[in-house]
Amino acid sequence: MTASQDRLPRLLALVPYLIARPGIPIDEAAADFDVTPKQLRKDLELLWMCGLPGYGPGDLIDISFDEDTVTVTFDAGMSRPLRLTGAEATALLVALRALADTPGVADADAIRRTVAKIEMAAGQAQPAGVAVGLGVREAAETVKVRETVQSALKAGRALRMTYYTASKDEISERTVDPMRVLIVEGRGYLEAWCRRAEAVRLFRLDRIDEVEVLDEPAAPPPYARPTDVSTGLFRPAPDQSVARLVLEPDARWVSEYYPVEDVEELDGGRLRVTMRYADTSWMVRLLLGLGGEVTVERPAELARELRAQAVAALRLMDHHLAET
Repeated sequence: MTASQDRLPRLLALVPYLIARPGIPIDEAAADFDVTPKQLRKDLELLWMCGLPGYGPGDLIDISFDEDTVTVTFDAGMSRPLRLTGAEATALLVALRALADTPGVADADAIRRTVAKIEMAAGQAQPAGVAVGLGVREAAETVKVRETVQSALKAGRALRMTYYTASKDEISERTVDPMRVLIVEGRGYLEAWCRRAEAVRLFRLDRIDEVEVLDEPAAPPPYARPTDVSTGLFRPAPDQSVARLVLEPDARWVSEYYPVEDVEELDGGRLRVTMRYADTSWMVRLLLGLGGEVTVERPAELARELRAQAVAALRLMDHHLAET
């Protein structure tokens, strides 16, 4: 990005930023924008000459300096901060997470801070906005897991880990021989030879609960081959059932945490998705946990089973309340 391309977004963000922080020290504002105080003063001088068409004294942005602080006294219509749509925020988060998971990134800490700020802003948004980060392990924990995995790869050591398999809703202990870390569809994965399955497996980093580097060397068998992810990870099986679901805004995290297909944006921040599943009881438990935040459009038998389980749960609750 050229200096002018880098400067324009900063100039557009400066006025609403300063309006929200009257009298902020210039050094502090410069640090927030990751520029020198000298560069920020140049930006402020340029803003001083910007404003509404007409360009008379009453049309220009007015900035007041008091020693080393600055205050915007007239914003010339530039008071509204930059806002991202739900789709834009999601796309940006996916890209940033992928970048943070890429080995050799120069300033991964800065990327993680940015992700945290966007997630916090999204969490404070109206329900129609995108809900990000729900149902996914904390970013700091995932970073720790990734660093441990990468250290094992670098040292050529095996790993012992506790792993959550979402499709089976089970937690298992595994010893694996790491082969590589890769990014697929915006998520970080460890590819390794799993001694329990006696096969190459991909493990999502944010589903590894605990991980330990072992003293023994990693020794995947010579016939272990990397997984072809050129067409994505998900491989539909002929015996799987297919559900079409409508997710309310607070349940959108499901589309990030589980493999879904045919994602369609609906009004009010809702999503219509197609989701494959092999175990009806597991699917019912997942949907019951979402409460009223999901609607099953098909298949009819899944909707009936979900309704029956919900009614049974309510009756059991009424029974317990009557006894107390």
